[in-house]
Amino acid sequence: MKTKQLALSALLVSLALALSYAERFIPLQLLVPLPGVKLGLANIVTMAALYFLTPQTAFQILVVRCLLGCLFGSGVTALAMSLTGGLCAFFVMLQCKKLPVFSIFGVSILGAAAHNFGQVCAASLLLYSGHTFGYLPFLLLAAIPSGWITGAISSVTFRALMAAGAHRPSA
Repeated sequence: MKTKQLALSALLVSLALALSYAERFIPLQLLVPLPGVKLGLANIVTMAALYFLTPQTAFQILVVRCLLGCLFGSGVTALAMSLTGGLCAFFVMLQCKKLPVFSIFGVSILGAAAHNFGQVCAASLLLYSGHTFGYLPFLLLAAIPSGWITGAISSVTFRALMAAGAHRPSA
């Protein structure tokens, strides 16, 4: 069972890295002229791991994806931003998915907002400036459509996984 879990985790990390890389080719700045705004497609993998695997496995997939993304060329600054944003999003999504009031769309949007908040915190620490928080309202607004899009993709993906026989753990 450990070999199967390791292989699945490696596959999900690879998928998240591929989605993150592919996202670079989507000209989102033509629609949303804010530097650094992304759809967060790799978040689809994190959500799938949260909904279909254990929180521990989802956490490991997230951390390994961030570390490998840095190793493949993003740099240490990008690692700090990615890891801080990713961990904030992870813990918010983990808590929100337990509450029946939040659909997958709500979990995704709140995760996107938490990711943006974490990145602004990291930028503030790296730049030794609180001025970066002035950018936060714009990023939080951008989190709504980007979180909705990743939530919609996740919803379709989850339905397909369940139709194929995957099951959600109870917790």
